[in-house]
Amino acid sequence: MKFKRFIDVQVPINTCTLRCTYCYVTHHKLFSQALPKFKYSVEQWKRAFAPERWGGVCMVNFCAAGETLLAPEMVDYIRVTLEQGHYVMVVTNCTVDKAFDRICNEYSPELMERLFFKCSYHYLQLKQRGLMERFFGNIRKVRERGASFTLELTPHDELIPYIDELKQVAIEHVGAIPHVTVARDEHYMQNLPILTNLSREEYKRVWGQFDSTLFSFKLSIFNEPRHEFCYAGSWTFALDMGSGKLRQCYRCLYAQNILDDPDKPIRFLPIGHYCQEPHCFNGHAWLGFGAIPTLSTPTFAEMRNRVCADGSEWLTPLCKEAMETKLCQTNTVLTPAEERRADRQMCWRVPVDRAKKIVKSIIR
Repeated sequence: MKFKRFIDVQVPINTCTLRCTYCYVTHHKLFSQALPKFKYSVEQWKRAFAPERWGGVCMVNFCAAGETLLAPEMVDYIRVTLEQGHYVMVVTNCTVDKAFDRICNEYSPELMERLFFKCSYHYLQLKQRGLMERFFGNIRKVRERGASFTLELTPHDELIPYIDELKQVAIEHVGAIPHVTVARDEHYMQNLPILTNLSREEYKRVWGQFDSTLFSFKLSIFNEPRHEFCYAGSWTFALDMGSGKLRQCYRCLYAQNILDDPDKPIRFLPIGHYCQEPHCFNGHAWLGFGAIPTLSTPTFAEMRNRVCADGSEWLTPLCKEAMETKLCQTNTVLTPAEERRADRQMCWRVPVDRAKKIVKSIIR
């Protein structure tokens, strides 16, 4: 089943069960923070995600700076989102047993088949802390209950001597080697360079051996600013779960609170040619789902799935079909005249010198 919109939900949890050297939480020493008290109730959240408010079923991604499932309430927020008919993705390090047990015990099979776990494979931390069996055990639990998953490795220089070892461990437990992302250096928030001491060519050679579509695509767009017309704000969004603020993207020109009044209509306003990011660093999702329909990309499913030696796949048929969605299939693509009108709605929100640069890039 295709879906109408993609919403990336930023969960206000900074603390974590791990202390990975390459992580934003470790860089900024946020791991000692207490778990949040959620401002919006589970019932209010459910009302806010009524499908008719969004124009149909959506793909909703829950991700925290720390460990997404550490707050017990998250199991309930995820459940009611699924109950509204949406597909749900959860980014997790798979170490919170209680959350996985509750999900497996409380969610119906119908909910589980629309649930996907992005399992962060923090190999050295799992090995050093003796958490490897817990990690893969929780993946087995949800997989046996009908959920989809992917195994994603964050590449960093200190992990290179362990590549053969971590591949073998993954094959033994989930039937295939992990996908690989491209790690950004959060010390430099303006430009977000690749987190490595290797040259770009060395980096590509070392991590390219995983034959990961996710890695190949993310590396191809890394540090490449986007000048095309983007439908972020109309087809894709970033939602701050703590404040209720719905933004067009991580950096945006227009935002609205959608949780204070769950019955208030949402305004769908594309950012157009006025991208504020140095590059689309999470483009595997935004671009993979087709926020820029003129840009040819792999599908999100291609960047998440693996076919195992026994023929089984990490994605179930229902999730795989949904993750093959390109949002131009379920939304109306604007005409050139309509794009220009949408751009005019955005341009007055940008400083004049910035607007002039954008116009020049469009003309070129």
